[in-house]
Amino acid sequence: MSAPKVSGRRAQLSKRDLEAMSTFRYDLRKFLRASEEIASAAGITSLQYQLLLHVRGFPERHWATVGELAERLQAAPNGTAALVSRCESAGLIARKTDLADRRQVQVHLTEKGEQLLLDLAAQHKAIYNAFHWVFDGKG
Repeated sequence: MSAPKVSGRRAQLSKRDLEAMSTFRYDLRKFLRASEEIASAAGITSLQYQLLLHVRGFPERHWATVGELAERLQAAPNGTAALVSRCESAGLIARKTDLADRRQVQVHLTEKGEQLLLDLAAQHKAIYNAFHWVFDGKG
């Protein structure tokens, strides 16, 4: 998703708009820092955690392609393929050839990857709840 362009003139922003944007960025940075600490304590990078989350959290299935993961991570496909390789070497994911389209490679979590993801996701959910993000309190 690319940023919208403001044509010619600056958008009309109030002090309240700027305060809200500042608060959002502050909360986002606090979340990202906490997420990095959670992942690091588990011995992986924040990006590796995000990859595991996007594999298992892909809509309507339990796997994703490298291209889909690149989109979710907002990263280049070749960088995402390298990240997949690092996670595969760590035993967190496995590549599988798609039986319907042998050109397509599916990325699946291993049992080790699934367990790690569930542990880290539970820790992250508490952070989401603290910021009142994502969950409505029923999840």
